[in-house]
Amino acid sequence: MDTSAAQLPIAVIGAGLTGLSAAHHLARAGHPVRIFEAAPAAGGALRTELHPDGWLIEAGPNSLQENPEVTRLIRSLGLDPERLPADPAAKNRYIVRGGVLRAMPTSPPAFFTSSFFSFRTKLKLLRELTRRPVPRVEDLPLSSFIREHFGNELVTYALDPFISGIYAGNADLLSARYAFPALWQAEHDHGSLIRAQVAGAKAKRARGEPSGPAPIISFRSGLAALPRALVASLPAGSLELGAEIDTLLPQPDGTWLIRWFRSGAAYTERVRKVLLALPAGALARLAIGSPGMPTSLASLETLEHPPVTSVFLGYRRADVAHPLDGFGALIPSVEKRSLLGVLFSSTLFPGRAPEGHVALTVMVGGTRRPDIARLPPEKLLPLIQTELASLLGVRGEPVFVRSTAWPRAIPQYKLNHEDHLAVLASAEARHRGLFIGGTVRDGISMTNCLAAGAKLATRATA
Repeated sequence: MDTSAAQLPIAVIGAGLTGLSAAHHLARAGHPVRIFEAAPAAGGALRTELHPDGWLIEAGPNSLQENPEVTRLIRSLGLDPERLPADPAAKNRYIVRGGVLRAMPTSPPAFFTSSFFSFRTKLKLLRELTRRPVPRVEDLPLSSFIREHFGNELVTYALDPFISGIYAGNADLLSARYAFPALWQAEHDHGSLIRAQVAGAKAKRARGEPSGPAPIISFRSGLAALPRALVASLPAGSLELGAEIDTLLPQPDGTWLIRWFRSGAAYTERVRKVLLALPAGALARLAIGSPGMPTSLASLETLEHPPVTSVFLGYRRADVAHPLDGFGALIPSVEKRSLLGVLFSSTLFPGRAPEGHVALTVMVGGTRRPDIARLPPEKLLPLIQTELASLLGVRGEPVFVRSTAWPRAIPQYKLNHEDHLAVLASAEARHRGLFIGGTVRDGISMTNCLAAGAKLATRATA
């Protein structure tokens, strides 16, 4: 690559959290960047709505799990005054069992004194401490992996609802190795997942970090404050919104030509490298290379993304019998309910509901009941009302409703996920200066996305 080419910008395709994180790290390191986003706004699935009546609605993710890297990013963006830790009142995690909400034990002493799990499961937990490292060659379903360690009851009433809440997925179908790589590695290193957790806590203390669970946070104006701050940190004019990428053409000198459209007008730009931070569906439709020798990512279209609908409901406090003294409630599939779970949004963070009111965020759909996620609002709301009346003692109509449908919500890292990763690795190996990251390969949480962006920036400049 000649000297003039070395001065070209690095292109980031996609201005969701991964793309914005990558662009931010590149710009901070002094690299010129160009960010292309097809949507009219940056931020991807992070969508916060501030209603003048005092409701704050998160249409996508509802909270961020903080770690040292996230803390440093927040400080570097000047977001510390906006940082909002979860209310201590939200410490309870409820699970529906036998048709009623029961608080999950949150510490080892509570686990062994609680009646939530049977004596047999508690004994299984003690025996798990003696497991030695077992080298695994083959991947296996996440449910089978956890069942080996802790037994069937914990899979049914802990893992199953947890997976519905995080992935909107099915633990029988998800890959243990790729959906939860930290657990896979923990078993490889320690055998016992419990001993691995203890060792991890000791390592944190040795580094001077808190050894407890990672803090759950948001921002006073909602999670959309994070992509706003990331955009504000970028050089002026570097972000192109409403930019539909048509073709990525690698050049003989190692640079790239990007052809893109906006409002019917075509543009061509030459860039030094290309970072793809797109969801699987957008990657599958992307044209890479010349028509005679294209590189296809079309198989990524088969990466399952079940539909999920998020329904934000505001009620008068007097119309909800439950104390809402927790993070929310998750519902195991064995309970045969229509909901995946309910977040107690106004308990979790202040400023989510006006005085005298409470806010709930209900999740429906996923791999369990995709048909419910596709219901029109006029049919979905009565179904939700019936469930909330039974579970939380809700009476009367909500005073505020916002429904957001995600037709392709969360990628499912299933047992064939290695095939998708091989497609990405092959494309990168074929084209010098092409780097791919994000939810398609690096994890689905906000924390994962931020880390994926930082990793992309590092790889592109190594």
